[in-house]
Amino acid sequence: MDIMSAKLMLNSLCYNMTEPMTNLTATMNSQSSRAASRVAAQLETAQALCESRGSRLTPIRRRVLEILLEQGRSVKAYELLELIRDDQAAAAPPTVYRALEFLVEEGLVHRLDAINAWAACHDAGGQPHDLLVVCTSCGSVAELSDPDLTRSLAEKVAQAGFRLSGHETELRGLCEACKGCLP
Repeated sequence: MDIMSAKLMLNSLCYNMTEPMTNLTATMNSQSSRAASRVAAQLETAQALCESRGSRLTPIRRRVLEILLEQGRSVKAYELLELIRDDQAAAAPPTVYRALEFLVEEGLVHRLDAINAWAACHDAGGQPHDLLVVCTSCGSVAELSDPDLTRSLAEKVAQAGFRLSGHETELRGLCEACKGCLP
């Protein structure tokens, strides 16, 4: 192959690579825009729920919720603190913990005891979730509702002489994406 043929082939290859990259960028921008719209809608729902209950979604509480919604997975408190400090350098652990406590009480965030983290409730205005499945690899959370299973579990727990102390049950596992990464 001579030099001229090689240059033509290289130019053709570069041109053909540009179009897929442009399409990929457009797809990623579209997905990012949809995600931002979804987060904005969820924040509006949270604001409306708080107002209807006579509570306030203060700027710090709103920002904590927004970060959790944007992350789309469970987040540990100190990771959350670092993310908040990107906007509010003076943020302190008690401030973040108080915001998280409020958001849990309002049903806007789930406290995940199994992994000591928090995750946004993605359906705060909808049905309550009695089962949370947490990926032990990436921290993603699936919110499920199965009242029959929850009743059955409560009966088994009662037979053992206990009473459930919360309305959510956490299960640990691997999500589809992480399960696919196993050898």
